[in-house]
Amino acid sequence: MDNKYCYKKKGFTLIELMLVVIIIGVLAAMVMPKLVGRSEQARVTAAKADINANIALALDLYEMDNGAYPASLDELLQKTDNGKGPYLKRAPKDPWGNDYSYTRVDSGNYILCSNGPGKDGQEGSRICNDSAQK
Repeated sequence: MDNKYCYKKKGFTLIELMLVVIIIGVLAAMVMPKLVGRSEQARVTAAKADINANIALALDLYEMDNGAYPASLDELLQKTDNGKGPYLKRAPKDPWGNDYSYTRVDSGNYILCSNGPGKDGQEGSRICNDSAQK
């Protein structure tokens, strides 16, 4: 038998490799549009969670210990006169890197907002706590 024609096939042909690359490209083209835009939605959700749960919990604990909400969020970062606190480890920033705006309405209510994804608090972009008047 002639060894000239009896050799073992090793590796993949160029057509097989191109076919795999095309299939991966088609799959990526189908998945990518579903993922685009989700990062902004995740930031909005994180801001709502901070406002309605994380920072709200610190504010409520401060109010329970001191009888009123703080005048500013900075008071949550230090011990109070009665030795309680601090209620937050660091100054809270929204997912866009800005400070939350906080206003104590009276001793029993407050407004906590993020300017959201818009610039300079554009209409409809502010995210506020549930009890705030938008």
